[in-house]
Amino acid sequence: MTEETPGFDEQQPDVPSGATSDDAEPKAASPSAEEGAAPAGDTGQDVALVAQLDQARTALSERTADLQRLQAEFQNYRRRVERDRIAVKEIAIANLLTELLPVLDDIGRAREHGELVGGFKSVAESLEGTAAKMGLQQFGKEGEPFDPTIHEALMHSYAPDVTETTCVAILQPGYRIGERTIRPARVAVAEPQPGAQTVKADESADADDKESGGPDEG
Repeated sequence: MTEETPGFDEQQPDVPSGATSDDAEPKAASPSAEEGAAPAGDTGQDVALVAQLDQARTALSERTADLQRLQAEFQNYRRRVERDRIAVKEIAIANLLTELLPVLDDIGRAREHGELVGGFKSVAESLEGTAAKMGLQQFGKEGEPFDPTIHEALMHSYAPDVTETTCVAILQPGYRIGERTIRPARVAVAEPQPGAQTVKADESADADDKESGGPDEG
């Protein structure tokens, strides 16, 4: 009688009847199936990322356009404010200097009569200097052609020694600030005497005839 040594008999795994040993081992996942599924997932993620990027670019373009528009509007607003500020300043200065014109006229008359002396002279010259610094300019001189845009004729006469309408006397000087006239020069004007041009033309013709030896004789 043979004794069986315990521990040497290895128990075999239970295998169902009709099944082979290959069926008992778990089947490894097919590599080709995993490789085929991975690209499909990556493609979907790429499409989503591209769509998000396009949305971000569109939003950035819209925000950039809004910022540029706001910046342009702000620059236009600053220019309008600066232009209005300068205009208000010029109007205020013009109004102030217009109120001082009668005082400047009195100073001018006092100077003509030799009454601008002493402390009054210093004050007058200081006032005139301050007005000049603020841009006030005086204009109007005797002998200059009459210009209705800057002159106001208060007196009219005829003179034989003028060839066009001329300012022969300055009754009140005119004043301007830059290109803006705040008061025209009030003047007395003289025009050529009626027929004077015809007489001068005849005299010129006679002088030419004398220089050429008179009219040709046939």
